[in-house]
Amino acid sequence: MTTLVLAAHGSRDPRFAVTVERIAKAVGEQLAGVDVCLAYLDLNTPTVQQVLADCEGDVVVAPLLLSAAFHSKVDLPAIIDDACATNPAINVRQLPTLGSDPRLITALADRLDEVGLRHTDGVLFTAVGSSDDAADGAVHRRASELAAELDNPLVQTVFATRLGTGNSNVRAAVRRLRLGGARRIVVSPYFLSAGLLTERVDAAVDALAPGAQIAGPLGAHPQLVDVVCDRYRAAVHAAV
Repeated sequence: MTTLVLAAHGSRDPRFAVTVERIAKAVGEQLAGVDVCLAYLDLNTPTVQQVLADCEGDVVVAPLLLSAAFHSKVDLPAIIDDACATNPAINVRQLPTLGSDPRLITALADRLDEVGLRHTDGVLFTAVGSSDDAADGAVHRRASELAAELDNPLVQTVFATRLGTGNSNVRAAVRRLRLGGARRIVVSPYFLSAGLLTERVDAAVDALAPGAQIAGPLGAHPQLVDVVCDRYRAAVHAAV
């Protein structure tokens, strides 16, 4: 049986570990009989290096990352290469990041529905932000896809790592939504878990748009879990 390693970023915020543990549990329940291991790239243990050192045979590494940026393009491949060099008993395949799958748009829409999204609302789509222009471009495409899913053109993107001086970027996005006719602001966090970055955005929005609603992060949404499981099954099937 091929081992599945879920590679999460890691965080000092304990809510992150709780969230990805829920994802790992849900994946394990759906993939009955598969050895599902949770590992971290940074800040938490066990690390991806530690988990791969203990594996044998075929291994599929599924990044629990939303954007294809440094961690998935450089960091994780280097870790895998080093692990294979030191542990010749493993054969590792890395899967793509999660964000390219359209089912995550459905999951985001569900989270917005949970807080009572209205057609007159403006949606502030928030994501981490990256030094990788392609990754940021992909986030903007996700925002456009979410607008199409909601049939609501009032969607603006703000990167949580670039809120601007005095939250100027948040202020500008809220202003554009208001000018477009939004009666209320609703935040759609493109994050796996709540944490420091989401709280910074929430605080800025609360100050600039009193009465705003904050949707929950993706978390262990069934659609996200399905993406992980389906990609694992496809990888194992392709290797046969």
